[in-house]
Amino acid sequence: MKRLDGKIALITGAARGIGLAFAHAYIREGARVAIADIDIARARSEAASLGDAAIAVEMDVTRQDSIEAAVSTTVAHFGQIDILINNAAIFTAAPIAEITREDYARCFDINVAGTLFTMQAVARHMITRGGGGRIINMASQAGRRGEPLVAVYCASKAAIISLTQSAALNLVQYGINVNAIAPGVVDGEHWDGVDAFFAQYEGKAPGQKKREVGESVPYGRMGRAEDLTGMAVFLASAEAKYILAQTYNVDGGQWMS
Repeated sequence: MKRLDGKIALITGAARGIGLAFAHAYIREGARVAIADIDIARARSEAASLGDAAIAVEMDVTRQDSIEAAVSTTVAHFGQIDILINNAAIFTAAPIAEITREDYARCFDINVAGTLFTMQAVARHMITRGGGGRIINMASQAGRRGEPLVAVYCASKAAIISLTQSAALNLVQYGINVNAIAPGVVDGEHWDGVDAFFAQYEGKAPGQKKREVGESVPYGRMGRAEDLTGMAVFLASAEAKYILAQTYNVDGGQWMS
């Protein structure tokens, strides 16, 4: 028997990167998955490659109607949602003197409000259905401490850690366990954008920041999306039934807590 046999998972931001790696890992463990993403064309392509175990769901976490529709579509197709992974997020960087309200609002709208209100919508379904569930939020080592150029993103991920704690204490009465994963630096296409921010503000050559952060990881390299899947499977499994309100570092030794 596989660890997630018969479970249904909704994963946001799942058309690429970490979210897609989670989808693959969950299906290998017996789950069926809704790949939710604002890029519906890419979500459909990835879901098709996974066969009957996956569907694509269009989802913009900044719009409540889109969140509700994605949850409803997943339930209509699979019958229920047992696991939610709140993975959709964006990165931003700027010196304090250059942060704009528009950039702040967009980051918090996606990273924090998107997580909160997706969690709320799925929790309501889980409460009504009964039987509990698992919610996994994606935090970051950036939520553990500040960085000179990354104030808004760091604050948004610190908020995820706090939201996870509060939601866990509130929802445990319904048998819903809420926890979070805090990755370190994870390689992938998104890091082209991150690298560009540092090239702009630190005067670094393209690729230099990425090389430097990879060399700084005690494990000896940047993380890969697949490095996070073990924790995501564990937290969704019966083995983690007594764990809640925790944020687990999966970062190659960058942060110790």
